[in-house]
Amino acid sequence: MNLYLGVDIGSISTKGVIIDEDNNIIASSYIWTLGNPIKAVTTLISNLKNSINITNYKIIGVGTTGSARKLIGSMLGANVIKNEITAHAVGTLSRYPNVKTILEIGGQDSKIILIENGIVYDYNMNTLCAAGTGAFLSSQANRLGIDVEEFGNIALTSKNPAKIAARCTVFAESDLVHKLQMGYSKNDIVAGLCKSVVLNYLNNVAKGKKIKIPIIFQGGVSKNIGVKKAFQDELKCDILTDPDGHLMGALGIAILSKKEPIKTNFSFEIIDNNFETREITCNKCPNHCEIICVSKNKNIIDSWGNRCDNGKIIIK
Repeated sequence: MNLYLGVDIGSISTKGVIIDEDNNIIASSYIWTLGNPIKAVTTLISNLKNSINITNYKIIGVGTTGSARKLIGSMLGANVIKNEITAHAVGTLSRYPNVKTILEIGGQDSKIILIENGIVYDYNMNTLCAAGTGAFLSSQANRLGIDVEEFGNIALTSKNPAKIAARCTVFAESDLVHKLQMGYSKNDIVAGLCKSVVLNYLNNVAKGKKIKIPIIFQGGVSKNIGVKKAFQDELKCDILTDPDGHLMGALGIAILSKKEPIKTNFSFEIIDNNFETREITCNKCPNHCEIICVSKNKNIIDSWGNRCDNGKIIIK
């Protein structure tokens, strides 16, 4: 059976899925990147390998998306490399063809994608500040001594959410401490944090955008039912979520790899190789380009960053 691999690698988490010809996910893995995308993907591929009987299947398409998509695409021999907007839209539309708005909040960034007739016509991303993201909520959960997975359930018990300024992580933490000192309960503070994440998103990422229904909320933070409820309260409508909402980017890029006419030579044995990256500065012209080289077992397999042929690396 022919299968397709999709990898979505971000600064916080790395997601991977293997799908069949009908876009069914037959294996998936979600792990932390921990600042080392190469090691994270090696672990991810190992997890996926152990999830299926590889002797019965062949991976003929590999797609990569996310912040490290170029690096990991070179490592895996991907036949398609696309940005997160395209991947998330394709993955979502494969399950919800009528959706018009995608609200996505990840570990360190967030995005809104607007769709009409199955086509993305507008989007916006917030990659400059971690306020209002999964990393922000995780940090506040740690400060409160609460497991972040319990955040949503705790938030739903509050009847009077605290007003917390969350436009900046530093200010939010200061405000949170102040509310604790004033005697606010943890339940109300947790609910207030969920609401502040939503207000931050709507006032920044979604500012000026016309949000239309049906709406789907995805990304790691979509697992937080407190944030989902806060979105529904503010937008005054029902919002869809999907059990695989955190995997939509990986699903979308796997589907795109299936549509690519050129197939991959991917093999699970790739995890037995040694991959390294290094940066070199080209001094052959005034540009002084910083060129990234990717090596497999000491042999350069790809490079990028040069703005002219002077810095071109010859791949043998």
